[in-house]
Formats: sequence, C-alpha cells, structure tokens
Amino acid sequence: MTTTLAIANQKGGVAKTTSVASIGAALAELGHSVLLVDLDPQACLTFSLGIDPEDLEISVHHVLTKGVDPSEVILETEDGVDLLPATIELARAEADLLTRTGREHVIKGVVEQLAEDDAGYDWILLDCPPSLGVLTVAALTAADGVLIPLQCETLSHRGVGQLLDTVHDVRRFTNRGLEVWGVLPTLYDGRTNHARTVLETISETYDLEVVEPPIPKTIKFAEAPAAGRSILATSRSNKGAQAYREVAANLVTRSQRPKAKKAKKIARKAAPTSTARAKA
Repeated sequence: MTTTLAIANQKGGVAKTTSVASIGAALAELGHSVLLVDLDPQACLTFSLGIDPEDLEISVHHVLTKGVDPSEVILETEDGVDLLPATIELARAEADLLTRTGREHVIKGVVEQLAEDDAGYDWILLDCPPSLGVLTVAALTAADGVLIPLQCETLSHRGVGQLLDTVHDVRRFTNRGLEVWGVLPTLYDGRTNHARTVLETISETYDLEVVEPPIPKTIKFAEAPAAGRSILATSRSNKGAQAYREVAANLVTRSQRPKAKKAKKIARKAAPTSTARAKA
C-alpha cells in the first residue's frame, strides 16, 4: 500500500520544501521506495535535488494539464528518491485547471495512474505550493494525510487556521478519509524563550499532534541545495539531519495506525499572541 502525504502550509519560509526533501531521503534510508512531487511553480524542491528546472522539457505541469503519463516525467535523484519535477510552467496550471470539471481530483488521478502502472512506491510526498489554491486542494484530495510544517514563531500561527478550514472543506466534499497527521515544528531555536513557548502551545492551540522532534535551526539546511542534495547527504551527522531521521521513523509508525472511522473534527483556539510575546 502506498501512503500519500501532503506537506502543506500556505505561509512561505517554514521549511516546507526542506522537510519534503529531508523526510523523503530519510524514508529512503529506511528502505522505503519514495516519490516526491513538486507542486510549487518556484520549483525549489526540483532545484534542491540537483535538477535545473530550466533544463526540463516536460514536468508535472504536463502531467496535470496535458495528460502525459507520470512515468515519462519521473526522474531518479542521487538521494535515492524519485522526483516528479516542476518548472515555472506550473504557474499556469491554476488557470488551466480552474475551468475543468473534477479539477480537485487531478493529482489523485496521478496517484491512481502510478498504482495502475505498478510503480511500487511506499510513499508519495506532495510538496504543496504556499497557497490555498487549486493545486493545494488537489493535493489534499489525493492524500491520506497532511503534515503541517510550522515555524516556531508566533506570526507563523496566523495562517494555520485557514489551512485547517480548507482541510475541513476537503473532508466534506472531496476526501472524507483525509487525516491531519500533525504539526511539524521547524526552525526551532531552543535557546530562546519565545521558541520554547510557541512549541509548548502548538498542541493546545490547534488540538493537533506535534510530530517530534522539532527541527532545529541550522545553516546546513541553506547550504544543502547548493550541492543538489538533502542535508542527510551533505551533513549526515548534523543535528538537523538526525532530527529528520527521527521524524521519518515516527511517520512510518504513524502510517501503520488504523484509520479512524470518522475523521476527528478539527478544533482550534485563538493563536497565542500576548502570552507568547510576554515570555519572549
């Protein structure tokens, strides 16, 4: 069985793409067959894995809008994961898909096509664009679960409620089985009171699981894309690499949990503001 996991947050700069690349590489280290899907027109995931988007003639855009078989587009990477790459052409996909019937199911169709082709992936990780548009909704419609990277800063909480509202709508209309796997704290600096306070309030604020351990802030994450590899290849013993290995192992355990008969209703309280600031 393939587990399809969407990594989503409409706020940029929360280490979403870094998380997709690093979790994918960590799952590959554990012996899993992994496909990463770049759904961001900025193609940062594609570039981070050593592939220049400008050199590509076909990409995920052609799969979603032109009906190209995904097997013709998928590339192997040095990190041991396969990639369905993106280019700037993907920016047109939102407009191209808006008038199409069943646009919410285009990525689900890709996942089903891969199953029919007997691609044999254990995991498909969907790197969602930093928006709540057609591509993000389509990714959530195709996914078994959604993981929300969240920077350990108060302002990063502001958009999570909107994402959870979108998840709720997707559950109602296009994917009743979608589960929120939890929040992944990123860019964590345990030396500051502010970061520790935000981390402590995440679970209470959103009534969601916190996927552990928090991902520490380190310059090695910024250096890895220049080598076209994930941090697990460029700095194997770095604390950030080790954290993603633990996260990947925890996600494997989470994937083996029986699905709830009815998805738990998402509840959220007001995001921390004055309290977090006061303790910062």
